[in-house]
Amino acid sequence: MNKQLFQQKIKAFGWHLLFSAVSALLSILLVYGVWYPSPLAKAVGVNHLYLMMLAIDAILGPVLTFIVYKKPKKTLRFDLAVILSVQLLALGYGLYTMYQGKPAWIAYDVDRFQLVRTNDIDQRKLAQAKSEYKHVPVGRPKYVASVVPKTNIELSNEILFDEIQYGIAPPQRPELYQPLSRAYEQIVKRAKPLNELNKFNDENDVKKILSQYPTADSFVPLKANAQDMTVLIDKKSGGKVVKIVDLRPWQ
Repeated sequence: MNKQLFQQKIKAFGWHLLFSAVSALLSILLVYGVWYPSPLAKAVGVNHLYLMMLAIDAILGPVLTFIVYKKPKKTLRFDLAVILSVQLLALGYGLYTMYQGKPAWIAYDVDRFQLVRTNDIDQRKLAQAKSEYKHVPVGRPKYVASVVPKTNIELSNEILFDEIQYGIAPPQRPELYQPLSRAYEQIVKRAKPLNELNKFNDENDVKKILSQYPTADSFVPLKANAQDMTVLIDKKSGGKVVKIVDLRPWQ
C-alpha cells in the first residue's frame, strides 16, 4: 500500500468515525436522556448490552470503510453506501430493541412501585384500558396507580389466576391503570421511614443521596427486573414522588 492511498484511507476512516461518533452521541442522549433516565438503565439492566452494541456499531463501520476505500475503485460509492446503510440499519434495530424494553410505566401497587417495560404490558387488556393508557409514553416513563376493583370478585379472581398461571402481575395490566393521585393516601400510609435505608445500604451513600433531596421524608420500594431501586416520597405534599434513587429498598 503506497503512502497516498494509506492517507486517503485514514481520511475516509476519520470522516466515518466522526459520523459514527455523532450518531452514537445522539443515540446515547435519546436512550439515557429520555427512555432510560437515571437510574432506570441500571434498574432494567441494559447498560452493558447497549454500550457493547453501540461500540461495535460505531467502530465496525469506519474499519470497513478503511478496508474497502480505494479512490479509483469503480464500486467505491456503492461499497460505502452499503456499509453506511448496514450501519444505520444496525443502529436502528438496536434503538428499536431498546425502545421495546424501555420503562413505560412506574405503577404503584399495594405497597410498592413496579417498573413496567414496554414489552411487559399485557397486550390483551389494552382495548379495555382508558384512552390515556392505551399507548406507551414515547418519552420518559409515567407514574400510574394499579387499582384492582375490590367489588368485582370475578375480575379479582381472573387477575389472581393470570398472575399464578402466566406470571402477569396487576401492574402489567393497563386496564387497571388510574392516575397516581388515586394512590396518594395509600402511599402516605405505606411509605417507610428513610432511616430504614441504612439497613440495606452504606450509611454514607444514603446520607449523600438524601442530602440532594431535602423534601423527601420517606420512601417506597421500586421493583425492577434487574436491580430494585428506591422511590423517595414527600408525605408533607400528600405523598408525591420526589425522585427515584439508586439505593436498595430491601435485602
